[in-house]
Amino acid sequence: MTRRSFLHTAAAGVAAGIVAAPAIAQSNPTVNWRLASSFPKSLDTIFGTAEGMARRVAQLTDGRFNIRVFPGGELVPALQVMDAVQADTIEMGHSASYYYFGKDATFAFDTAIPFGLTARQQTAWMDQGGGRQLMRDFFAEYGIINFMGGNTGCQMGGWFRKEVNKPQDLNGLKMRVGGFAGRVMQKLGVVPQQIAGGDIYPALEKGTIDAAEWIGPYDDEKLGFNKVAPYYYTPGWWESSAQLSFYVNRKEWDKLPKEYQHALEVATYEAHLAMQAMYDARNPAALARLMKNGTKLRTFSRPILDACYKAALEVIDDEAAKNPKFKKVLEPWRRFRQDQNQWYSVAESPVQVYLNSHKS
Repeated sequence: MTRRSFLHTAAAGVAAGIVAAPAIAQSNPTVNWRLASSFPKSLDTIFGTAEGMARRVAQLTDGRFNIRVFPGGELVPALQVMDAVQADTIEMGHSASYYYFGKDATFAFDTAIPFGLTARQQTAWMDQGGGRQLMRDFFAEYGIINFMGGNTGCQMGGWFRKEVNKPQDLNGLKMRVGGFAGRVMQKLGVVPQQIAGGDIYPALEKGTIDAAEWIGPYDDEKLGFNKVAPYYYTPGWWESSAQLSFYVNRKEWDKLPKEYQHALEVATYEAHLAMQAMYDARNPAALARLMKNGTKLRTFSRPILDACYKAALEVIDDEAAKNPKFKKVLEPWRRFRQDQNQWYSVAESPVQVYLNSHKS
């Protein structure tokens, strides 16, 4: 679907028109789908985004297209959602594509690349910068059509049992960290662990891991990480933003009436924007509560960030040299990031720096 036709469909009057005429509604079948999420039900942002999308689809189709949402681990294991959609075990999923980094590093572009795009830049790349088509072509090999499914914004650097002040402090550290970042941090001696969100707290509490990153203050507070690790680091350089995605089995998508396809496109796009707004609105108060209750906020030192940046460039270049699919996406992605960074340095960054110099 072109951007022009999508906007035409997404306009409120047209979206309502999809279901306004009883003759159209009556002519379409009742469709019931199952959606598996990678996230626990306790998180009303990241899990709730899929629920909101499902409600919107039902609304736009007069209750004839229904999607039942299951939390991580209930229908399929939390980190196997994409596999289940690919196998047509379920019709739809909601996950972070970099969880499947082990299959192909190209998946990471659909979520986050270290020192990559902000949430707005990621949305712009996907929606206007060619990213959607690049990722659609890649996902087609897995029998999946992907849709943007929310963005957490810039994430935090995680919870640590002990302070880390220099690169050497990372050596031997067992850390829950997702996607591309794990391979980068391995270069600095970190032992990365990919653990589903609902399983992080017990691993941190028992000392199975020494540190863990998840998302940011609002969700991290809900999961209780501050109770078992006192130091909260920033920034999450591996996720300047983190885009989630809705996966749809291509065969099931092709079976849908066009009106239902349009409704799903509208609903996923609305859900994507809603998640970004929720995190931006809720994180400040959550961080204030955490600090009031004893959380010790720390910033990664310049030597640590420099070492991570160097390692990230090495890992990215190594992957591009051996993976043509990764390289195909990396080259236009890098050009887009460069243009965006130049523009932000002219416009938004100076304003933000100035405002941060004032307390009022």
